[in-house]
Amino acid sequence: MAKSKTSKKKITARQFAPIGLWLAGITLLATVILLAFKLLASAGLYLPLNARRLDLFLLISAGVAILGLAVFALLDPQRVREFLTGRQARYGSNAIIMLIASIGILVVVNLIVFQSPVTPLDLTEDKSNSLAPETIEVLRSLTSPVQATAFFTSQYPTDTASKLLENYKANANGKFDYTFVDPDQNPVLAQQAGISGDGKIYLQMGEAHEIISYASEQDITAALIRLINPGQRVIYFLTGHGERDIEQSAEEAYTQVKSALEAKNYTVQTLNLIADHKIPEDAKAIIIAGPLKPITADEATLLGDYVTRGGALVVMEDPIPTTQFGDSPDPLADYLSTKWGIALDNDVVIDTSSNQPLYAVADSYGNHPITEKLQRLVSFFPAARSLALDSQAAIPPVPLITTTQASWGETDFSTLQGSGQVGYDANVDMPGPLVLAASAEDTTSISRIVVFGDSDFASDKFFSQYANGDMLINAVDWAAGQEKQLNLTSPQPITRTLNPPSSLTLGLIALMFVIVLPGLVIGGGITSWLVRRSKG
Repeated sequence: MAKSKTSKKKITARQFAPIGLWLAGITLLATVILLAFKLLASAGLYLPLNARRLDLFLLISAGVAILGLAVFALLDPQRVREFLTGRQARYGSNAIIMLIASIGILVVVNLIVFQSPVTPLDLTEDKSNSLAPETIEVLRSLTSPVQATAFFTSQYPTDTASKLLENYKANANGKFDYTFVDPDQNPVLAQQAGISGDGKIYLQMGEAHEIISYASEQDITAALIRLINPGQRVIYFLTGHGERDIEQSAEEAYTQVKSALEAKNYTVQTLNLIADHKIPEDAKAIIIAGPLKPITADEATLLGDYVTRGGALVVMEDPIPTTQFGDSPDPLADYLSTKWGIALDNDVVIDTSSNQPLYAVADSYGNHPITEKLQRLVSFFPAARSLALDSQAAIPPVPLITTTQASWGETDFSTLQGSGQVGYDANVDMPGPLVLAASAEDTTSISRIVVFGDSDFASDKFFSQYANGDMLINAVDWAAGQEKQLNLTSPQPITRTLNPPSSLTLGLIALMFVIVLPGLVIGGGITSWLVRRSKG
């Protein structure tokens, strides 16, 4: 009986070569797609969530494509030599050269048009990527170089700010430059600049500086105008009634408020009207932060006269049970109610939508410069009182912050001070939603008033939480007339409506791309094969 022999098929490295080719093909396709997105982003037609990550993915895909080709060449060098020396190479080389030339042209155009030091082209129809004419004029009037330092953590998107700052740099004739700093990686620099929070921009021109809370053209240009036209801006904190301390750090103090104002180039001082009997002429605004005792009638008269002359007040009064007011009259509250139509209710806000019912949560913000940049942010007010606004007042007040429907103004303080159960009583309590802050402006005298029914929200304990600190700083900016220095001519966005195609149109599209075009390709291939076969 013959001895059977079994033969095993020998496995060679050449068999694995197609893996490298497939890997190169897939990643090359990914590279082309990512390059297309990169070009669209450079043209302003696409805004990636993370431009740096897009660049990283582009480099990785291109590198893997090259690696795949190298693996194929290493495992099957004979086929590579045949390809490079055979007829396919002669016919295919022209296509490869054309492809490489096309990609090269796109890259060169991208570098010249979008990465050059000259002003980038704005290809959008509504010029949404261009600065306003007023901003261009401000940049041309810069007398000294301006350095912008944008403090953005890795969690905060930088694309919008980067494009905006690059636009400023391109239009400033070499007098504007910028850099990005991660405050988590460089906390010392952030502390030296007086930066607290994310997404803020520090502008410096010579010895003067400004801090911008939001990367917007309006805010940056307004800050540049203040740098070009420096002037002392003094904010006074009223003292003598147990107000919040701005000097000694403590949970209930206002030292962070003072630091934030000084970081924005304000001069912050205290004012004791009982001792001084007058208000300084340089006062941009006076802040009354949580007095424990009522302001006297004489002080209220001085403050009223100051406001009538074009002054500004930011008033924060806490619920009476948390103060030493007792049954004493409150001349300041009477003035706010009589003159401005803003009455401080004698209640404590309870908000059942909050984890802590005594912490009233802002449910909605009014349409106002103070709150326009805070619409998507949360703020809360521990132990607050509500405000009643008189819509029939000579100067109608504007509500800034409103609570939810699940809140009310509790007037039975005994249940709050004891262990009794707190509940809404329709006969005596204020129904929600409630107003927690309001503003009013006399356009004739250019007088401005902002009133909060709480002062805890901006204390050192809560200043950095959510939008609490920004809320008060914005209120001071607006009251002091520093929220806007000019009105920019913003481009009007063009509304484009995509009308869905009709059923007939969809049918024709499907017929064309599913049947006609594939049929032509298949028919052409069959015809070519038959012709070649007939010729032998």
